[in-house]
Amino acid sequence: MTETLLTGRVLSFDGNPFDTDFTDATRLDEAVVIGAGKIIAVGAADDLRRAHPWATHSNWGNHVLMAGFVDAHVHYPQTAMIASWGKRLIDWLNTYTFPEEARFVDPAYAREVAARYFDLTVACGTTTMCSYCTTHPTSVDAFFAEAQARGQSVVAGKTCMDRNTPDDLRDTAQTAYDDSKALLDRWHGIDRLHYAITPRFSPASTPDQLTALGQLWTERPDSLMQTHLSEQIDEIAWVRGLFPDARDYLDTYEQFGLLGARGLYGHAIHLEPRERDRLREVGAALVHCPTSNTFIGSGLFDMAGLMASGHRIGLATDTGGGSSFSMLRTMAAAYEIGQLRGTALHPAQLLWLATVGSANALGLGQQIGNLTPGGDADLIAINLSSTPAIAQRVAQASDIWEAIFPTIMMGDDRAIDEVWIAGHARGTKG
Repeated sequence: MTETLLTGRVLSFDGNPFDTDFTDATRLDEAVVIGAGKIIAVGAADDLRRAHPWATHSNWGNHVLMAGFVDAHVHYPQTAMIASWGKRLIDWLNTYTFPEEARFVDPAYAREVAARYFDLTVACGTTTMCSYCTTHPTSVDAFFAEAQARGQSVVAGKTCMDRNTPDDLRDTAQTAYDDSKALLDRWHGIDRLHYAITPRFSPASTPDQLTALGQLWTERPDSLMQTHLSEQIDEIAWVRGLFPDARDYLDTYEQFGLLGARGLYGHAIHLEPRERDRLREVGAALVHCPTSNTFIGSGLFDMAGLMASGHRIGLATDTGGGSSFSMLRTMAAAYEIGQLRGTALHPAQLLWLATVGSANALGLGQQIGNLTPGGDADLIAINLSSTPAIAQRVAQASDIWEAIFPTIMMGDDRAIDEVWIAGHARGTKG
């Protein structure tokens, strides 16, 4: 087995910095050894050199070496229409999203965008993402095939919609079940690929379709389920009109078997007390999408309150509703929203959300999201002086966190000097 010894400022997590002091939750080492696609060891450079004398040495100096970013909620078919101007959620979907998603009936176009999406995200240091596809099975096949060719760990699923949707994107309760089952059987558990049953959101699915997808999840509880929840006030009012017997928005999923510990609920901004209690009770994961929430004007996620209540939370770009492919920009937006809600998130908390937190939300925390021996070797090398503006601030830093924070707030793909996926360097700068 060929081994590589990487030296630098190796950052990992021993705990959750929302639950304990960041100094106890984080660990800073000098080196990490990778081989056969796995993390072999983390520790002092001299110790690892002696223990692994045949390892190839790669010195990263003052770079931070850490787990690759995990983006817990994206729409890869919206790659080409990111940063589309000026609409609230429903108008934005009708004006920009649905016309673009209709193009994914073409397998060649789906493959083209999938390749472009992975190029853009790996350049930003993202090694795993959980994506909505379109209603076309071709879009799912294109995404998984591209991820498989690159050796990446990803989650994805066919988006299901059988009402309040253009004709060229509408499926049925039966085709949603049949297509999703076939795709799940074809891709789930193959290499590093994972399937998520994917009703877009309850306004776009009839009760019959939600019932069918709930039945599929019952049959295949090893899969994930992803959807949207309580993103905007006018959306919630729409849901109330469509489901007059439901107790709240969450109940439009719960009554059809679409609430569980392997469920991912994107946005979750305007939650009722019952919804917060039930989501915590079942161990469901919430996904914070800060750039999307501000770009589309949805609201301010209650990170501090939900974390204090014991919820599982991941972080996501939500591209293309989100305005950046970069998880650094997403962390910056999460910090800004925290400030507006009266809580300043520490850099350790932001990095934890973008790695361990999101990996745990996806049920993949044993494999990705941290530099843990035996885990998958998905790593990034972060240059903390990637621009003159960042470098001049770092020169005044008194500790590692003051050195990292300017990159979180001002960094972009220029800060990512290398990405390793399953132990293979991707050469992001060349």
